[in-house]
Amino acid sequence: MEELDFIFDYVATIPVFLFILVVVFLKLSIKFVPQNRAFLVERFGKYQSTKEAGLNFIVPFIDKIAANRSLKEQAVDVPSQSAITRDNISLTVDGVLYFRVLDPYKATYGVERYVFAVTQLAQTTMRSELGKMELDKTFEERDQLNTNIVSAINEASSPWGIQVLRYEIKDIIPPQSVMEAMEAQMKAERVKRAQILESEGDRQAAINRAEGEKQAVVLAAEGEKSEQVLRAEGEAQAIIAVANAQAEALHKVGEAANTDEGQKAIQLDLASKAIDAKKSIAKESSMVIIPDNATDAASLVTQATSIINKLNAKN
Repeated sequence: MEELDFIFDYVATIPVFLFILVVVFLKLSIKFVPQNRAFLVERFGKYQSTKEAGLNFIVPFIDKIAANRSLKEQAVDVPSQSAITRDNISLTVDGVLYFRVLDPYKATYGVERYVFAVTQLAQTTMRSELGKMELDKTFEERDQLNTNIVSAINEASSPWGIQVLRYEIKDIIPPQSVMEAMEAQMKAERVKRAQILESEGDRQAAINRAEGEKQAVVLAAEGEKSEQVLRAEGEAQAIIAVANAQAEALHKVGEAANTDEGQKAIQLDLASKAIDAKKSIAKESSMVIIPDNATDAASLVTQATSIINKLNAKN
């Protein structure tokens, strides 16, 4: 009876064992590969396949995951190192390298420790590129230097399935003596620029003053010219007005003198002027000369009247 119970228990455990075996087999054979990663499978120690993202199957106890490679972009710090420039200046340089794995098979079987390899390659390439440049160019053409380093690394790392995306130099530290010399040079350059700007300012100020004085002289000359023109025009107009007035007066006098009454008035005026002249001479001189002819004033008036009559006759 006990033997039958043992057999029944043994038979009952067989399905359980098979179920457990199936579960273990499935667990070992099913592999879920994350996004942007790749599993390299080896069968009996030999490369068999590359499993990409998603659901994948392998044969348990025969296949194994030999490598788990990330396909994402990776950043690796390149340690600081010494490099000598073309003009024999020692620099301490460090940087950051950005790369990604393009071919997991080459990155696994083409090189041992590809991260270490690409870092060492970046260091040697950086030393080589810095040796081709002078000190001043390393600061001025840093972008070009980074581009040259990336191109050289990609050419050397293509058999490893690695693509270098960019390389960035973080610090370039020259010796202390060179830094002091560079600082003195920059200080002298700043002083030079300040002096140039100051001289340019003085020059521009002098030009502005000269232009202002020139404009002032031109404006003063134009004002004086306008004043002279206006004064001349005023004088000319005054002369014309006086001449017109005199002409008008003479014309009226002539018209009045052309009458009998005008002739008598003229004779009276001339006689009065002759008498006044005699009086003036008598006042200014202590001696008075009396002409022999007592009727000298009357004769003078008569002479003046005959002259005017002759002139009128001619007209």
